[in-house]
Amino acid sequence: MNNRIRSLIQTAWLNRVTTTLADRLLPLDSLGKRGEREAERYLLRKGMIIIYRSFENQFGEIDLIAVDEKTIVFVEVKTRTSDLAGRPDEAVDDRKQNQISKTAIAFLRQNQLLDSPARFDVISIEWNDPNSAPSITHFENAFESTGEFQMLS
Repeated sequence: MNNRIRSLIQTAWLNRVTTTLADRLLPLDSLGKRGEREAERYLLRKGMIIIYRSFENQFGEIDLIAVDEKTIVFVEVKTRTSDLAGRPDEAVDDRKQNQISKTAIAFLRQNQLLDSPARFDVISIEWNDPNSAPSITHFENAFESTGEFQMLS
């Protein structure tokens, strides 16, 4: 594993102690934030390491950034209470993919990780009943960065 990725993981583990305590004290008032926490738990159960939540830069925001073995994973989470307006993952359209791509490339540049493998995942959460567990669908490698934001493999 690359030393830069290892450093991000160590920082994430140190920050996790304080954020876990804060999560217990602060209510999750929006459906989107509750969905992101469920997605994070899901990814942790799959063995991924979360290094950022709600990462923001001048290009936009990425819900979760994780490490899956040696791959940096940029995760967009979409949560809905019904599918009347379509499935949650359908909201990750070309415009949203472009914004996530720009944000991800800037993250990789900032952390000198352009030579690291990376992918874009989408987690679709349908939460029809707030008193029961949500339905989670994970789309690994859901889309590729294209155009001027294309990642090198």
